[in-house]
Amino acid sequence: MALGARILVVEDDASLRAGLERALTGAGYGVETAIRGADALRVIRERPPDLVVLDLMLPGHDGMFVLERARREGYTGPVIILSARSSLEDKLRGLELGADDYVTKPFDLEELLARIAVRLRRSQGETVHRFGRIQVDLDLRRVLRDGEPVHLTPKEFDLLTFLIRHPDVAHSRRRILDEVWGEDYEGTRRTVDNFIRSLRTKLEDDPENPRHLVTVWARGYAFRPGA
Repeated sequence: MALGARILVVEDDASLRAGLERALTGAGYGVETAIRGADALRVIRERPPDLVVLDLMLPGHDGMFVLERARREGYTGPVIILSARSSLEDKLRGLELGADDYVTKPFDLEELLARIAVRLRRSQGETVHRFGRIQVDLDLRRVLRDGEPVHLTPKEFDLLTFLIRHPDVAHSRRRILDEVWGEDYEGTRRTVDNFIRSLRTKLEDDPENPRHLVTVWARGYAFRPGA
């Protein structure tokens, strides 16, 4: 557990908000709360938390707006959606916008605490990632295949890093461009296709049938570490 990690709880239900604050504080976390979407965005901008627990049905800006805006503005910490909205459409949209997990209400508190601990551990503790025959050291910006160095361009490594840090989530080309190239980038979305193709050539055993850098039909691309 990442003791001392700061968690932002965005929830307009007073009793649930207080209960989450007590449980998280008791588990050793620092906790800040927000009721409105605008307040949550202000906290994320001014005092970026280590993790956000985010309700969707909020006064003013809803949780989806908060999530999308926070990601566009560069927030990279884990976000766990905690919502009574349980439709597959809501879950897929939340994950596509950049949520790391989606928990539906009513929920088990111990399970939520376990999910929080896992997300914090992944975001704060892992700098070396392995999948298939590949090892990626994010700190050293180094890639090995069967122990031998693999040359990636700086932008290829940035793209791979983004995908590794958001595994098992389908990312649209537009989101990848915004996150890796920046919102002001004026190139086409085919840029993403070309870079993905290059990464597959360098990292996949069979680039034509990739196991890790996969295409998600009608959505974009995803990184599957355990495939």
